[in-house]
Amino acid sequence: MTAPPTDPLIGHTLDERYAIRSRIARGGMATVYLATDLRLERRVAVKVMHDHLAEDENFTRRFEQEARSAARLSHPNLVNVFDQGHDAGRTYLVMEYLPSITLRDLLKQQQRLTTEQTLEISEAVLSGLAAAHRADIVHRDLKPENVMLADDGRIKLGDFGLARAVSANTTTGQALLGTIAYLSPELVTRGVADARSDIYAFGIMFYEMLTGTQPFTGEQPMQIAYQHAHSEVPMPSLKTADATPEFDEFVRWTTQREPDARPRDAEEALDFVSAMRTGQSVPAGATRVLDFGGGSPTPSTSVLSDVQRDALAGGTTVLPDSPFDTDSHVEAPPEEPVTAIDRAAAGVQRRARRGRVLALLLVLLVVLAGGIGWWFGQGPGSQVMVPDVAGTEMTAAQAAIEQQHLLVDVTECASLTVPAGKAASTDPKSGTRLDRGTTVSLCQSTGPALKPVPTIVGLSLDDAKSEIERAGFTFGEVTDTRFDDAGADTVLAALTPEGDELGAQYPEQSSINLVLSAGPIPNVVGVSADEATAALSDAGLTVDPDLGSEAYSSDASKGTVLSLSTSTDPVRPGDAVGLQVSLGPELFEIPDVSGLGLQEAMDTLTAAGFSPSTLVPEALRGLAKATGTDPAAGKQVEAGTEIRIKSTISL
Repeated sequence: MTAPPTDPLIGHTLDERYAIRSRIARGGMATVYLATDLRLERRVAVKVMHDHLAEDENFTRRFEQEARSAARLSHPNLVNVFDQGHDAGRTYLVMEYLPSITLRDLLKQQQRLTTEQTLEISEAVLSGLAAAHRADIVHRDLKPENVMLADDGRIKLGDFGLARAVSANTTTGQALLGTIAYLSPELVTRGVADARSDIYAFGIMFYEMLTGTQPFTGEQPMQIAYQHAHSEVPMPSLKTADATPEFDEFVRWTTQREPDARPRDAEEALDFVSAMRTGQSVPAGATRVLDFGGGSPTPSTSVLSDVQRDALAGGTTVLPDSPFDTDSHVEAPPEEPVTAIDRAAAGVQRRARRGRVLALLLVLLVVLAGGIGWWFGQGPGSQVMVPDVAGTEMTAAQAAIEQQHLLVDVTECASLTVPAGKAASTDPKSGTRLDRGTTVSLCQSTGPALKPVPTIVGLSLDDAKSEIERAGFTFGEVTDTRFDDAGADTVLAALTPEGDELGAQYPEQSSINLVLSAGPIPNVVGVSADEATAALSDAGLTVDPDLGSEAYSSDASKGTVLSLSTSTDPVRPGDAVGLQVSLGPELFEIPDVSGLGLQEAMDTLTAAGFSPSTLVPEALRGLAKATGTDPAAGKQVEAGTEIRIKSTISL
């Protein structure tokens, strides 16, 4: 027997459509459950208001306000709202289900984020917030807990539980709503919120992403609220060296105590963040609270020579003396021979010099050709082939590559065929010819890649097989079939070969086993025992007389089934069940009251469980004696039957 769930909603179906599977989270106003939309066959998140708040009109109105506010918005960076309703006194909201962690979870893991992560998350959050501001909706509860980081890389802003449509300003009434660490000064002092209040909260969150801490802390909430109202948010560069002047400027701009000094809405802040992320100059029209100066820095040293600088500057440069200067002294060439013998001797000398030069050039060409041949044939310039190391141990693979005079850079990658820890492949591929000294990327297998698990529970067997194959996994077998309220052949659970439940991700091509529904147990209450036995046998169940029983019943005729008892939980085809059969109403014998006083006779019948009656007025009952009853004494009738007393009066 399995223990019953601690949450009564788990296993319940809201409005005969949303089957509650498990609890995801619990907040101050509501509990969020993972559910299956039986009509559209998809996983959804259902937010159910706490029972103790359902009677409070203010809480109910705020909860329904979330549905109306969020339903007006449609943006890739906002959590979609599908439906809202009431069932059995419960107010609920149906939202998009995102397998994810929150920004708060990421901050707990990493302490603080890199500048790249901060800008990426900020751009997504501001994009969604800008869509809300364009619809005149203020979020009013912006904090890391409400930023969802989905497993597939999407970033979404959710939980519009404190959202409200605005015209110019929106007040909170008598109580401050939202998390105190992110409340703007105007919310603390005046209870007024508009789009610029969301910008202040985002600026605090931006500071926290960069530094890993909140700018204002204290032992009491009022201490934190006081700092928001009277202190400037410090620059993040005082906490981390990664924060540039632009990051400081953005934090100071978004967290100004005066709302008019902040960006007017998320759209204006988004332009600044997008410019920082792409490396462009920040928007010229944005309001500035810090002045860092403009222009690009000039190099401290120049690669130009003094002569080049003077020339570029337009100055006159005096070059040093040159051997070709016309003012320098040049010796006159020797005079040409004047006789034929002198001319012949001069020609021989010229030809001899030319021959020596040609010979020297020929020797140089031979040496150069040999050097080039050695360099590219056997020397450092020769190319080598990348070896095939797939499936070998990493140490052996690295040694084989280095033996080819190549450098190795180890990376990781997924592989279906190579076990984790061994060499999977190289980049460039094996067989490629490379110059010696080239770096080759050696990939170490991490085993099969982890892929997101689709929604399988609630599908038919054929649809589940198709979904498993489409998602990149392998269908194993049906390991169990049990009776359930779901229709026959509906998937109740998807398990690993070891019998464990699947998580959000699962290795690709891995086997998935299924647990199926055999349909609901036939309802045999009210039919005869023979009819019930036949119906249960047709469903694959065995009726065991040892598990059966009999009981009196005033509502069911004799021989009809009162209830079904089971010996296992869950109940599977082939299990034994028992029937409780009605004996009909229980009968009691009417006592003989003849000869008793009328009042004593009435008391006797009442004590026996019957309803006595008489035609003798109450004032004369002391003079009357019972002579018999109708029905007669000794007859068996149901308890509570009216028994009329026959009597005589003695005067």
